[in-house]
Amino acid sequence: MEQTREAKAARGAAAIGPCAAIPAEHMTFIREVLDRVGDKWSLLLIAVLEPGPLRYTDLQRQIPGISQRMLTLTLRQLHQDGLISRTAYAEVPPRVEYTLTPLGRGLHEIATSLVGWAAAHHDEIRENRARATSAQPRTTART
Repeated sequence: MEQTREAKAARGAAAIGPCAAIPAEHMTFIREVLDRVGDKWSLLLIAVLEPGPLRYTDLQRQIPGISQRMLTLTLRQLHQDGLISRTAYAEVPPRVEYTLTPLGRGLHEIATSLVGWAAAHHDEIRENRARATSAQPRTTART
């Protein structure tokens, strides 16, 4: 039997829209997952790992601006979620490669679409931000 919109709303679930089909008790976890995969570094890592395995230094070179700390943290989080695999080879010096898992490959098209959209609309968004900043009233410090 289908629940009414009022009953769903009373339980904290969305009554209409894309969240209506998601049980309210799942929403916190779903927000956590979206926060993780929607992070700028995660999206870029997923985008660059598509062609195949890459080493840590290769990832650093392909993602300008990412710090060692953020690269390490993001790789660890994506690995914990099962989006990438980490393979360590017993060599001297040690070699570690990262690659997308089937779960991570499912996000690749979405990630590259978002990165491409941001790149395509870079100038327009920058202009809108500048216009919004210049339109804001300036406050002066009182003494």
